[in-house]
Amino acid sequence: MSAAVRLRSLINAWETVRYELLNTRVCDLNLRLSRSPVLPQITQLQKEFHDRKIGFSPIFYLTDGWGCPNRVPVIGIPFYLADKRLMRIEEEQTGEIEDEQMLMMFLRHEAGHAVNYAYRLWAQQEWGDLFGRFAEPYRDTFDTDPFSRRFVRHLAHGQARRTTYAQKHPDEDFAETFAVWLTPKSGWRRRYANWPALRKLEYVDRVMRRLRDRTPGVTGGELMQPVETLTMTIAEHYGKRAERYRSKAQGYLDDKLKRVFPQFRAPVPAVEAAPFINRRRRMLITRVSGWSGMAPEDIGMLLDKVEERAHSLGLRVRMDKQEERLMDIASLLTAMAVTFRHTGKFME
Repeated sequence: MSAAVRLRSLINAWETVRYELLNTRVCDLNLRLSRSPVLPQITQLQKEFHDRKIGFSPIFYLTDGWGCPNRVPVIGIPFYLADKRLMRIEEEQTGEIEDEQMLMMFLRHEAGHAVNYAYRLWAQQEWGDLFGRFAEPYRDTFDTDPFSRRFVRHLAHGQARRTTYAQKHPDEDFAETFAVWLTPKSGWRRRYANWPALRKLEYVDRVMRRLRDRTPGVTGGELMQPVETLTMTIAEHYGKRAERYRSKAQGYLDDKLKRVFPQFRAPVPAVEAAPFINRRRRMLITRVSGWSGMAPEDIGMLLDKVEERAHSLGLRVRMDKQEERLMDIASLLTAMAVTFRHTGKFME
């Protein structure tokens, strides 16, 4: 295996990328739904709303889990669904990840909450007669009858996946009923024929036809834990200690870069570290290659990684420390290149 291939494998290895992410605060990941893997499913939900002539389009935002803030017509989507790397970590840590079918099931369910809140259906007498008191206490644990036909069967709850989620609370009952009604080709009239739950589905069908193209009375409200406010690291989100993954992250550079570009609090003139390095790229490649014996193209690959991590970490250089930092980064790169040539890794 050539040195270039070994170097690329080291700095881009999953063990390295995972450790970088585990040590990163969620709010610093610059996650966006507009470029997320779940965007096709969001688009599909919007199409289903359009096809049903629902005159309301919920707002979607990233947060720490699936949810809809109480009486606020928005849909919260777990932040890990905004990045395929985070989805991989979620699957590693929890043993599961939503596939396309499950994503649509969750989205339709949360859309039911959003519609309920947007049109204040929960405040209507008929809604209460069918689903129960909206103000009923919300419980994480609840007794259910898995054979009951008074509730639709959409999402399951609990480790055994046998508990019908609609039985958790009247609000969940409506959301689940709405999700079944919204699902294309669900055949809900045939599937739930002779079930008491059919009355609820017919109610949803009747109400949504009545509300066609009607602007909702509630369109916004306070978001619950938007991704920009999530200051815990990925490791903290899962209640894990990231250090257990350190030994395998042989291409990890963040700790070294933080030593080269230490944080400072004083309001002094400073520049971003990534452009600072990039402007001196040619000189660094020439000098480090000459002293270490590593090929210039391999030094360039290492610099790409250094610049990317310096940008991700938001590292900065004091204007009055530029010469010192330049010497530090040249020394770090040389030491790493020499160590890699002899050991195939960046740390002894």
